[in-house]
Amino acid sequence: MTSARIALHLLLVCVVAGVGQAQDSHSQNSASTPAASTSTPAKKAAPAANHVVLKVGGVQVTRAEFESMIGDIEPKSDADKPEADEKDRRRLGDDYASVLMLSQQAVADHLDASPEIRRQLAVDRLQILSDAQFASLMRQSKPSAEEVREYYSSHLAEFDRVQVRRLFIWKTGAGAANMHGLAPEAARARADAILQASASGGDPEKLAESFQGSDEGLLDAEPIPFTRGALPANLEKVAFALQKGQWAEGEDTPDKLILLHLVERDRRPLAEVSSIIEQRVQGQKMQGKLDELKKKAGIWMDEDYFGKAVAGSREQRPDSNPPSKLQKSAEKTGDNQ
Repeated sequence: MTSARIALHLLLVCVVAGVGQAQDSHSQNSASTPAASTSTPAKKAAPAANHVVLKVGGVQVTRAEFESMIGDIEPKSDADKPEADEKDRRRLGDDYASVLMLSQQAVADHLDASPEIRRQLAVDRLQILSDAQFASLMRQSKPSAEEVREYYSSHLAEFDRVQVRRLFIWKTGAGAANMHGLAPEAARARADAILQASASGGDPEKLAESFQGSDEGLLDAEPIPFTRGALPANLEKVAFALQKGQWAEGEDTPDKLILLHLVERDRRPLAEVSSIIEQRVQGQKMQGKLDELKKKAGIWMDEDYFGKAVAGSREQRPDSNPPSKLQKSAEKTGDNQ
């Protein structure tokens, strides 16, 4: 009787398994079947921060430690997010376990005593401490709202803005690369006519518009706004010296003549430029702190080896984006000057 019951039980198990496989196969081939289940397994609750989630040898790693460390190793990791895919978290866990395992083995093999590894560790430590101090100084250099307002008030001209229409008159002939345009004398005559009309109260725009749709030049269809530093230096000097409605010559080369027409002039409001000012003031304050630290540190450099310092050198300008790893921190000053 017992044997018969066991045999019957096994038979039922096989039948149920077969039916289950058949139903599963049928459901895969008939995704639109109304009876198919659409429920998904409930997600597991995340373990507590101090819960041990990984062990390598005698080292235990809690969830909080893993998520913190993996964020440094792979900054773009989503391992610390609740919605992170288990497959991705498993991959990160395997990677971190391998890092721990190899580092433990390196110590066991006394690789940390080799001159090359000790040098690399020393450089990394130096860089980490340097970055930490740099970040601390940057926080101390953050300007107040009052300092930002004071800078704006005392540098108003830096935030002027002009709306300009540019007229390009193409030249042909010796020294020009243009296939179409005017002879130099004709180009000069057309430009002078516009400038004279502007000075005498005539209609320079009508003269300028004659270039639209032609192969003799190009006129901006609409005024273009330019802030300080947005135009080439020679054109900026002319544009910001113009009076509203005035035309002036900006450039004369073998290829072209450029005339500028000031349509409007205004000033960017404080709210629009406050973040820019904050970076500038922070950079200035940071530069002062670095200069003071250099004085206190008593830095000396052998000029026979390093050469003499020159104006604008990296020694005086830590914002010059140096490529050296030891000078990596100085790059952060670049956007704040």
